[in-house]
Amino acid sequence: MSKFKLILITILISLWGCTTKNVWLKENQLTFGSYNHSLDNNDNFSPDGQWLVYDTRKEDGGIRMGQTIERVHISSGKIDTVYTAPNMSEYGPGLGAVSYNPTKDQVIFIHGLLDPTKEEPYTFTRRFGAIVNIGEPHNMIVLDARDVTFPFTKGALRGGTHRHEFSGDGKWVGYTYNDAIMALNYPEKNLRTIGVSRIGNTVNVNSIDRKHFSGISETVVAVKVTQNPEYGSDEISHAADDSWVGKSGYIDKNGNLQRARAFLGEVRSQSNQKVKELFIVDMPEDLDLSNESMEVAETLSGLPTPPKSFNQRRLTWTAETQFPGCSGIVRSSPDGNKMAYLSRDKHGVQQVFLMSPIGGKPTQLTSFDSSVQSGVRWNSNGTHICFVWNNAIVIANVNDGSWKQIIQPIQEEISALVWNSDDSTIAYNKNVYDENAGKSFAQIFTINVNTEGIK
Repeated sequence: MSKFKLILITILISLWGCTTKNVWLKENQLTFGSYNHSLDNNDNFSPDGQWLVYDTRKEDGGIRMGQTIERVHISSGKIDTVYTAPNMSEYGPGLGAVSYNPTKDQVIFIHGLLDPTKEEPYTFTRRFGAIVNIGEPHNMIVLDARDVTFPFTKGALRGGTHRHEFSGDGKWVGYTYNDAIMALNYPEKNLRTIGVSRIGNTVNVNSIDRKHFSGISETVVAVKVTQNPEYGSDEISHAADDSWVGKSGYIDKNGNLQRARAFLGEVRSQSNQKVKELFIVDMPEDLDLSNESMEVAETLSGLPTPPKSFNQRRLTWTAETQFPGCSGIVRSSPDGNKMAYLSRDKHGVQQVFLMSPIGGKPTQLTSFDSSVQSGVRWNSNGTHICFVWNNAIVIANVNDGSWKQIIQPIQEEISALVWNSDDSTIAYNKNVYDENAGKSFAQIFTINVNTEGIK
């Protein structure tokens, strides 16, 4: 063989290796029971990475008919019941959307009111954050106090909290919120927003009515929403798709650690088009409500207001572009310096973008020819993210944009990706048809990954 041919073959092999995007890894089905095992885009891994927690919501009734919170051991497949709803009926209470505390063997989840009735069944405005220590199923702890009778209680809210997420240091919990008073008296003002709880200062609600209860945290609405935002302004009518920024915040322009929660807020464009944009709300490290007005809890004609010390900021301006809008749950790197979300590129294809919490211009990370199908999850040191594209799981390097598919594209929908704390395992949901039941159920799958080979 000539020297020229040898060089040419070497170049072709090198180019082939650079463009190959496939590293097929074996997936492992972890659950098999004839019911749903829903991860629901939460923090499902235990701190030691050995267990996955999930809810068992029903197709008919959803979370309202969720009766148990369970966990499965990722090596043995052993299943434990963490908590069972009391007084279960067709009206609730309802359990769902469970997450682990990253600092202890403890979980948090949606819990409907303890005595649901036909007149007051489980719904968005009748739920709270329930905390259970593993091994103590009969000792349910209420996170957020609830008071729906005037005069209201400062540090309590008036309705329903959802998709609870501990901060990385376990000191705060964030969630979306819907208000029972607005739902009853002004339904047009029952706008979804975001609340936060600072764990540590118990809030007591003085009432014997079981619709009211005390909680272990001071709780407030964190984000201001407006029924009719001004066209072209930063006012929003809906806030959701939220998560904490960093394990305990991000480094601000002054070099200080700043606690914050990122989210998507729905603005109005100049032509009154509803558009989701990326926002952030900064908050003080210590939530002191003593100097706040009662409007943080007490207003009969509108939603409770965020504390004066909270600062809500807009980070993207896509509303007047050709392809407006952001999507996906906003996810922050562990150090808080980058936030990942989905938005459309100049061709209208949904890609992964990165943004600093300080602001500036977004960075487009991916450049696929078809849209990314799911929001992202970060690994523990912030070097890689995983997401779904082309009906397969992709791991991408956030520093250079290189990526690999780690399972072959499949027909079934993959959802609710979550990465464990030592970066060894990615778990996800996939619907599997059950021949005995004659229908499909959400089952949990895992893949053992090694990001060292995916640089």
